[in-house]
Amino acid sequence: MFQIFYPDEYKKSAYHIDFQKKYEEGYRGVIFDIDNTLVPHGAMADKRAKNLICRLRKIGYGVLLLSNNKEARVSMFNKDIKAPYIYKAGKPKVKNYQKGMEMLGSKKEQTLFVGDQLFTDV
Repeated sequence: MFQIFYPDEYKKSAYHIDFQKKYEEGYRGVIFDIDNTLVPHGAMADKRAKNLICRLRKIGYGVLLLSNNKEARVSMFNKDIKAPYIYKAGKPKVKNYQKGMEMLGSKKEQTLFVGDQLFTDV
């Protein structure tokens, strides 16, 4: 299974994960939940989220958004980020995690998932 991070483990923020270190450990893809992980529920992608995604791409990661929300919500968040995404993902079912890894071209051993809810994300 791929490695899963929850913001509570990192000072309540996905922004405290040492992604550079994880890249050096062999991770190449990051799958993000959106609401309450990158931004508050329903919010647009803010400067902090945009900067994180940009930094991850510079490091060499592929980034994908995976959300149980409808396409309108995910598309709105993704307007400036322009990442591949899967909406109505049916998390915690495995199918769309696997599809996301295929889209990123990363194997489960090379993929991080960052989310905020243990029971709805895994």
